[in-house]
Amino acid sequence: MSEEINSNYVDMAHVRDRLHDAQQRRGKLEYAQVLALQHAEWFSSEMRMGYKTTTESYMTIFEHCIANEKIAKYPELAGKIAEILPLDNDALRAILATRRVALDTDEMDTIVDLVKQLIGFE
Repeated sequence: MSEEINSNYVDMAHVRDRLHDAQQRRGKLEYAQVLALQHAEWFSSEMRMGYKTTTESYMTIFEHCIANEKIAKYPELAGKIAEILPLDNDALRAILATRRVALDTDEMDTIVDLVKQLIGFE
């Protein structure tokens, strides 16, 4: 089931890589694709928040979040968490509030600790 869910949610690093591939195959991109590529490059780079994101880290966080039965009902939340990379419980709580999902402090700590570990936050 998670592969089916994942097919609808991709991270900016994946978008960047796909647009680079398209650019190499076609030689150039359309205007909107160039803008999307620039945004994806910025969003997945260290310039956004000081930590470069990868598809692997996105997938790890997404899979961990989707394994939680409260978040599994809203896979878009798992994608948002994996993309925004909350570094504290308040930031995570703000994401979860959009669907009124309440996690225990231990569950939130586990997600935040995983995010910190994957991006090399110290």
